[in-house]
Amino acid sequence: MSPRTLRILCAVSILLNLFLIGGGIGALTWLHTRPAVAGLRAAGGDLPRDQRRVFRSALRDARLEMRPTALAGRQARADAAALLRAPTLDQAALNAALARIRAADVAIRTHVEERAVVVAGTFSPADRAILADGMQKKPGQLRR
Repeated sequence: MSPRTLRILCAVSILLNLFLIGGGIGALTWLHTRPAVAGLRAAGGDLPRDQRRVFRSALRDARLEMRPTALAGRQARADAAALLRAPTLDQAALNAALARIRAADVAIRTHVEERAVVVAGTFSPADRAILADGMQKKPGQLRR
């Protein structure tokens, strides 16, 4: 093997190793900084299996019932993005789109939380305490 070929192979090997090390570091960073699952669904993660299943099913059904509202919120986000990309900014229209986004988000959250309250009312005091403990955990402490 000529010295030139050896130098090229060595350079390629170094670059490949640097790429792999960088990818590994990036993956570890992503795993440690990604947002933990938060909210009511995760707070119910420590409930007994039967109650957890009922609780999560109720939350899922509540979100499905609010699908038209969620779609309206997505459309409002698309409208806001289009307004921001426009050559001139229509502040009134942008504020209106942002208000529609907020209204949709609040309506969905309210509906889901109200359903959670109804289901939690069927739980024993011990299971409600487990749910309360789950709600007080920091996002990084919640079960994934």
